[in-house]
Amino acid sequence: MTGILNKRPERFVETEIDDEVVVMDLSSGNFFSLKDSGLEIWRLIDGARDRAGITAALAATYAVTDSEIAEDVGAFLDQVLAAGLIEAQ
Repeated sequence: MTGILNKRPERFVETEIDDEVVVMDLSSGNFFSLKDSGLEIWRLIDGARDRAGITAALAATYAVTDSEIAEDVGAFLDQVLAAGLIEAQ
């Protein structure tokens, strides 16, 4: 997946409850509970960053190197992409 990442709000609804966001996929009815780093990644999908930009921003937040978190960021992005909740342009 390359390119700028955008959420597809027509495909989901979300609600914030305390320190998590619950996202429901409207086509499947599946729920995603986003907390901690998953929630941070979700918030970084803002239509201005690609995979590398999201990884760099999250690495800066947690004071780690990009390479230390790239695999986990990629796995999360692949999951929400496969669910149709985001798209790459």
